[in-house]
Amino acid sequence: METLDVDKVIQEFEAMTKDAENVQRETLKKILEENRCAEYLQNLGLNGRTDPESFKACVPLVTHQDLEPYIQRIADGASSPILTGKPITTISLSSGTTQGKPKFVPFNDELMETTLQIYRTSYAFRNREFPFENGKALQFIYSSKQNKTKGGLIAGTATTNVFRNSQFKNVMKAMQSQCCSPDEVIFGPDFHQSLYCHLLCGLIFREEIQLVSSTFAHSIVFSFRTFEQVWEELCADIREGVLTSRITFPSVRSAMAKLLRPNPELADLIHKKCSGLSNWYGLIPELFPNVKYIYGIMTGSMEPYLKRLRHYAGDLPLLSADYGSSEGWIGANVNPSGPPESATYVLLPNIGYFEFIPLKEKVKEHVHGKVNDSFLSMEPKPVGLSEVQVGEEYEIIITTFAGTICFL
Repeated sequence: METLDVDKVIQEFEAMTKDAENVQRETLKKILEENRCAEYLQNLGLNGRTDPESFKACVPLVTHQDLEPYIQRIADGASSPILTGKPITTISLSSGTTQGKPKFVPFNDELMETTLQIYRTSYAFRNREFPFENGKALQFIYSSKQNKTKGGLIAGTATTNVFRNSQFKNVMKAMQSQCCSPDEVIFGPDFHQSLYCHLLCGLIFREEIQLVSSTFAHSIVFSFRTFEQVWEELCADIREGVLTSRITFPSVRSAMAKLLRPNPELADLIHKKCSGLSNWYGLIPELFPNVKYIYGIMTGSMEPYLKRLRHYAGDLPLLSADYGSSEGWIGANVNPSGPPESATYVLLPNIGYFEFIPLKEKVKEHVHGKVNDSFLSMEPKPVGLSEVQVGEEYEIIITTFAGTICFL
């Protein structure tokens, strides 16, 4: 596969975002045309219209709770088009942070393609700042087991559905970001055993590692906290060329056996480097001398992990990953050189249709003698992507190719 043409990706991004209003109109038209036969849309009175004005007039704002009965029917095996024109064959399970339990979210080929577009776009801008050579990535990624719904649809976490998709590995190759660990480790049935093997693979390929990443910052921090506990055991594995007995699954042991060879020189080097560190400061660049940066979601609830992550990273840049949700991606980080706490995201106008509900400025209200600061929503009259104003606060509404229509 050819290496990704990052200049072409950036040029396409610039052209598309400069013409965001027209791209959004065409994206909405495409979503509505592809799904016009779906039961949900047919009941809203659009009658084939695909313009934003008719869409806003006919389609109500909804939450997952509103769409849940439709999604449940899909999961239970209903054969008729309910939310999308094409059949949904895969269900993503959300993290459960919103309602306290995982939600069913439709996942299809179009949503997979928008995921890959986000990956390609953010990589292009990262690579302009921190160019890659042909190397490997130490990626702490894990694919939990996929199950079947009552209706026989494949169900797994959003990341599992992405990592198990054949297109994912092809795009990672094109982005010169292939994981140094074999598939048996990524798809291993035990998290702790996979983590140990990820660390071991990273050390085996330490000179080739150019990127350390995971989906979330806390996963990277946890991985190197684990390293602090097992580094001598890792050195022993490398010295003898024999995998520790803590790894019990045959498929994982077999895959690791193909990589391990007795290497006392490497074991001595790692031992010396670890022994020479002060409280593990700068551990990552010490272990992996050719790493360009550390990458993962570092905003929001991940910010508390940045202090420890910077401790492990030393002088290496921390780059925050993209902005999305279980329902779909929203924006890419196209300014990766800034600190994660100041990360900003640019919406890609062709991956979904976006609307924004303005929020009032911060107001003070007096309740029982106390002053409360709060944001209050204005009347729910959404504005389009090209109508938002700098400095204003908005609630995002997304309409995707996977059937989440006017989703708040």
